[in-house]
This record gives sequence, C-alpha cells and structure tokens, in this order.
Amino acid sequence: MKKYIIGITGASGSIYGVRLAEEVLKRKNDVFLVITENGERVMEYETGYGLSDVIKRLSETGNINLCGIHDIFAPIASGSFKVDGMAVVPCSMGTMGCLANGISLNLLDRAADVCIKEKRKLVLVPRETPLNTIHIENMLKLSKCGVDIIPAAPGFYNKPESIDDMVNFITGKVLEHLGMENDLYKKWGG
Repeated sequence: MKKYIIGITGASGSIYGVRLAEEVLKRKNDVFLVITENGERVMEYETGYGLSDVIKRLSETGNINLCGIHDIFAPIASGSFKVDGMAVVPCSMGTMGCLANGISLNLLDRAADVCIKEKRKLVLVPRETPLNTIHIENMLKLSKCGVDIIPAAPGFYNKPESIDDMVNFITGKVLEHLGMENDLYKKWGG
C-alpha cells in the first residue's frame, strides 16, 4: 500500500481534487488530505458538499486521513515520513507562488516543500486563466525543480459528453504522473 498526499486549495475546481482522492483510494492507497480554509469554502460553493460530507464519502472507499491545515506536527510535515507522491488539485496561484519561493504558510505548503526538497513526485494542477508573467515564471521555477504542472485544461479529442468526462480527463492525467495506470479517459489513438 502506497501513501499519497492530496492538497485542495481555494482555486476553482475542487471537484478535481475530490475525484483524484476517490481514484487513489480505489487503488488501495492511503490518502492524506489537506485542504485550505478557502478550499473548503470553494468546495462547498461549487459542489454543494461540506468537508465532513466529502470525508464521510471518501472513508467508505478507503483509508483517508484528514490533516489540519495548521497542524505542523502532522506526519506529512516531515521529510522522514515517506510518501509516494503529492498532488495539489486545484492549486491556487497564491499556493504556487509560495511554493516557487520556498514559503510555507501552512501544512499544505510545508508538505509540498518537503516533496520538492526530498525529490518526491509533486503534481500541481493550476486552475487560473489568463496567466500573467508572474504565474508563468513561478511555474517555470517549479518545473525546473522537477514539479509536474498539469493545468486543468481538459482535452476534447476524446469527445467528452459530460462534466464527469472532462473531470476524468484531468484526473487520469494526474494519476499517470503519480505513477498509476487508469482508464478514466480515452487515450489518443486508443
């Protein structure tokens, strides 16, 4: 059984993070979920579900560990706690800016910083448009550190018929970058 951290920030698109958690749990992995205060607010606004509802649903799928955003004593705050990867889905530009500049304001930032310093898999899914020069420079800095940047920009070559199809496309891409095979979307030429 592997261990993954999933972070959800206040950017639009928390449905991506929840769907990713479901899929990682379905594969019999442990998930350490950390969500910012704004992430909670946006999730409830966009999905109609509060954090307790989401945790209850996820716990029916597998081993979900909710980590408090300000709990600096959580295992994921330390490099000695081995995880197999982390994804921040969605990743706000504020969080990306902190990560690009080595600033840890909360547990989510710290856990991601640990992944960078320990050279562990880190995937960021920004959901912002248009991007300004600062956003692009921050992404470049993180990419040079080995961070995978997967914008929440679904493909349409697979002929999506629903919002779920578009969410599954991004979720499938993130799973692949975390090293997990999936059939959530039709691959090009497949």
